[in-house]
Amino acid sequence: MPIDNGFQNFKDILAKKKTVKPPAYQWQDLALKIINELNIPPPKKNSVFLVCKKYPKEFIEKCLNDTKELCQTTEKWKYFFKIISKK
Repeated sequence: MPIDNGFQNFKDILAKKKTVKPPAYQWQDLALKIINELNIPPPKKNSVFLVCKKYPKEFIEKCLNDTKELCQTTEKWKYFFKIISKK
């Protein structure tokens, strides 16, 4: 009885390969970084993209660093939005 390895040839390997598009803009990459680091819930992800598009990268990174330094709770994303709205 032959062993099934899953792929029969190189063509099958290429057909099953998934491509991941890189972000088109730097602010999108920054937003994805913030979403991962602060565990942003799905309904609030769009807000992160809007904030990253609206404000300069340095400002957003400063707010992110302040959040990580000052907030010790599990809901850091709320603190992040609070800092952004105050400045």
